[in-house]
Amino acid sequence: MSGIVTSNVARASGTIAATPGGLSWDTAVVTGATVTVEAANGYYINTTSNACTVTLPSSAEAGDQIVLVDYARTWATNNVTIDSNGLTFQGNADTYTVDYDTAGQSLNIVYADSTQGWLPISDDAVADVPVTPIVNKGIFAYGYTGSYVSTSNLLSNIGVIAADVTGVGTARGYGALGANYGGDKGIFAFGTNGDGVLGMSNLVSNLGVVASDVSAVGTARSGLAATTYGTDKAIYAYGDAGGYVTTRNLVSNSGVVASDASGAGTARQQMGAAGYGTDLAVYAYGSTGAYLNVKNLVNNSGVIAADVTGVGTARNGIRAVRYGGDKAIFAYGSTGSIVSLKNLVNSSGVIASDATGVGTARTSLSACRYGEDKAVFAYGFTSSVVSLKNLVSNSGVVAADVSGVGTARQQLGASEYGY
Repeated sequence: MSGIVTSNVARASGTIAATPGGLSWDTAVVTGATVTVEAANGYYINTTSNACTVTLPSSAEAGDQIVLVDYARTWATNNVTIDSNGLTFQGNADTYTVDYDTAGQSLNIVYADSTQGWLPISDDAVADVPVTPIVNKGIFAYGYTGSYVSTSNLLSNIGVIAADVTGVGTARGYGALGANYGGDKGIFAFGTNGDGVLGMSNLVSNLGVVASDVSAVGTARSGLAATTYGTDKAIYAYGDAGGYVTTRNLVSNSGVVASDASGAGTARQQMGAAGYGTDLAVYAYGSTGAYLNVKNLVNNSGVIAADVTGVGTARNGIRAVRYGGDKAIFAYGSTGSIVSLKNLVNSSGVIASDATGVGTARTSLSACRYGEDKAVFAYGFTSSVVSLKNLVSNSGVVAADVSGVGTARQQLGASEYGY
């Protein structure tokens, strides 16, 4: 014999009553104003259009069980009324009105005896919380080797960076920073090609293919940072447009870059940004000509909050990335000297004090999430451009250097893609 064996309850009559593991589910979703249900069954009750009265069986035996589920999370709008059909419900006669009116609720009842009648085993509501998209792979692209390049390198779901791919849009750096949008796609935007700042963007498919340039996506600038917010959208903010700006541009979950919005904290460049919590983000550090340690939290609507100071050593050229599902890490950068500091960010957006010794000190690198809950820092500048990478565990531990991961360069970007 194979398969799942469930434990069932013997009734007083000698027949067997199904327990939850043995319930049969009615696959037809209930949408009517009334429904009569039977023991040993589960029902999806959809009250989108109207309330529903559920009539229980007129006779029952100990161990009879019924489950009702809020199919569309609408019981708070149109409730479910239980008609116990002549039997008692929690010891109360059928003359009592029994209503359930909580969104996302499920009701699991079992019949005990003629005294107590039907008793809820559970009547819990399931929270309707957003879920952070779980992406598996990533892509590094663009950068500066002594000249600007359009080189890209795919990152596998186990943290392996692949060989170079060339020719993915206009060669550029100091921008083109990547961000995940739509759950499984990415975008690179802005930057400089040495002749001036740029306003273009390049979308990345859920297969890691970089599309051709799209121009005029907000004020052209370099030195900005990008991150995902709200689970499936992205934001570009700050930078140098011939002067430091607070300009931000939201990216929809279909990859459309919105027009400029301003006024989001101290105007600066070369900071880091990363998602944290379920659907929030944080910008931190950077430079106005002086090194900064300010941070600005981003809510799930893409609104950037006022400055908060004192979040570790002031520096620029830093990068940040989400890890562990709901946390983030800022690492590396320059204080005037190139450093290997890291600062962990908890699920509430609090940045921890400095920790040292996280691989070779460098600046102008990039970072990307992979394998659902891990991350990697890669490339950058020491006294020359490098192709180092450092993996980050799902507990925020940065591993030792690994070398030789594609063309050495700095000022590049990275984005997650693909479920």
